[in-house]
Amino acid sequence: MHAKPMLMLAAGLTAGLLAVVATIRVSAAAESSASPAAGVQVIDAAFNAVADETAEVRPIASDLKFTEGPTWHKADGCLLFSDIPANRIYRWTEGGGLKVWREPSNNSNGNTTDTEGRLVTCEHGSRRVTRTAKDGTVEVLCDSYKGKRLNSPNDVAVKNDGTIWFTDPPYGIKPAEVEQDTNYVFRLDPGAKEPVVVASDFARPNGICFSPDQKVLYVADSDRDKHHVRRFEVQDDNTLTGGKVFCTIEPGVPDGIRCDTDGRLYVSAGDGVQVFLPAVRTSGGGFMKDGRHVTLIEHEGRLIGKIRTPLSAANCAFGGADGKTLFITARTGVWAVELKVAGTCR
Repeated sequence: MHAKPMLMLAAGLTAGLLAVVATIRVSAAAESSASPAAGVQVIDAAFNAVADETAEVRPIASDLKFTEGPTWHKADGCLLFSDIPANRIYRWTEGGGLKVWREPSNNSNGNTTDTEGRLVTCEHGSRRVTRTAKDGTVEVLCDSYKGKRLNSPNDVAVKNDGTIWFTDPPYGIKPAEVEQDTNYVFRLDPGAKEPVVVASDFARPNGICFSPDQKVLYVADSDRDKHHVRRFEVQDDNTLTGGKVFCTIEPGVPDGIRCDTDGRLYVSAGDGVQVFLPAVRTSGGGFMKDGRHVTLIEHEGRLIGKIRTPLSAANCAFGGADGKTLFITARTGVWAVELKVAGTCR
């Protein structure tokens, strides 16, 4: 992205969002020399169960500013996604094309739907998490922790028990505006107005999603030095254990993430969406320790393929009538590709 368009874009933003523009500009410059063509890249034969190598990665929206937060709104049969600096949420359908769905959006970023199909949104500009009722009413779910404003809620996932999990890095505000003492990962329980910290040792927590059985939580760290995704075990009381690195992303840093129904992890990256195998647990296999069979973990975090986009990917989501279309927000556009496997709903 060239300097002149970036300056024009920045002129329309609030002061707190200039940091986002700066991050976009630096990242785009770093990746511009290696922009890939759209398409599917098979790295491991296991990826053949995900997509055909000839599958088309087609653009469905272009000439936007910076797209993020895609989610499939099943009740309306449409894709919703954010354009952060444009201060809009867009609605897209195959037959109706692209339309503005909400303006202003408070510089919305991540979106998902809850167990009742209501839109849950992370708003950069207002530093809060909101829920949109079916009649269009917007309810503030939370905007503070321990009496201090949230940083800049980034991405969100909803568990089947109604708990809302979100990341809170400082991307949407200036350093002087930060009130929290670190960049937390939060859980908001049903009916609560203040979230609970579930992780506090991230540099830049970003994308977040659950495994299909919701026993594993993945969280991306978009720090330039770490640029990895971590894997946590979700306990019965919704606390987390573990947190080891599941995969490291390059080029670029990990952003939005999703799982398919078989547990593969899809991670947005500098060259598109990278797909990784989950842990496969086996036992018995003849390996003994202290007289007991030992459970082995195979394939965990193995990169098997990429869905390449011409611009650096920021997020992705499954949707379509059968849940097998992967939508990818990437800089100024949105791409779609038909896969062989469906994604988890949230």
